[in-house]
Amino acid sequence: MKCYLCGSEEFSIRSDSVRGSEEINVLQCKNCSLVQLSDFSHIDESFYANSGMHGDEVQSISEWMLDTSTDDSRRAKELNNLCVNKKVLDFGCGNGGFLKRIKKYSSSIAGIELEKRVQDYYKNQIKIFSSLNDVKTKFNLITAFHVVEHLKDPISVLRQLAELLEENGKLVIEVPNSEDALLTLYESEVFKKFSYWDQHLFLFNAQTLNTLATISGFSLIKIKHVQRYPLSNHLYWLSKGLPGGHEVWSNLNSNEINQAYSSKLAALGQTDTIFGIFEVKRND
Repeated sequence: MKCYLCGSEEFSIRSDSVRGSEEINVLQCKNCSLVQLSDFSHIDESFYANSGMHGDEVQSISEWMLDTSTDDSRRAKELNNLCVNKKVLDFGCGNGGFLKRIKKYSSSIAGIELEKRVQDYYKNQIKIFSSLNDVKTKFNLITAFHVVEHLKDPISVLRQLAELLEENGKLVIEVPNSEDALLTLYESEVFKKFSYWDQHLFLFNAQTLNTLATISGFSLIKIKHVQRYPLSNHLYWLSKGLPGGHEVWSNLNSNEINQAYSSKLAALGQTDTIFGIFEVKRND
């Protein structure tokens, strides 16, 4: 097997299994540090189209929106200036929560989502394309939140997205961070078994995300480290080996503590999420 980004055949093994499969390894390239699964054959478009990502318990779309509301609001606030009076496409738009938040001040909005029930839910409300190939118009801003890590060939997809951007248009990518503190600083074995997942075909850090974008024809504008979950969540993982600590131990949360912890992890490059803004390379 070769590294998807650099072609190296030298890997270290981060994990000999993943959530969802005991047969798949998590590999890290010794040359460029990209983290990828040893096998992608278990994933195809029909898996996502039929809500396979949600497992056995598929939430209603309204319940799903409640779960993503914090992230949807954060993203809308972060990108407010890029969305005003702009044409926006959300690639892998999920339940559409981000699009609903920016609809009032964008000139037009659309999404791409394989999951069939999302397309039905927004019929006659928001244009949701079922395939990238169906999109024939161009946009000022394209977003892809926690979707690139699910793609078998992200370079090909990003090149297609580049063709859909207007001049001076921007691409925003948000992905889980392969250097997440629970994985690399605290080395929580329980969290590793939870976080290494058969649906996350790749995990990127700031360097490999930038490399991915560069190979795909983009130039970096900004990369920001984002910590989605507070210190209470990490303490709960380390103490109890379970998610949800930011809710169970909410009495430990405070703006001052959360901001200080997030800033420290960002300085270390070990936040749980990376947020990148890119533009198409110019030929001049």
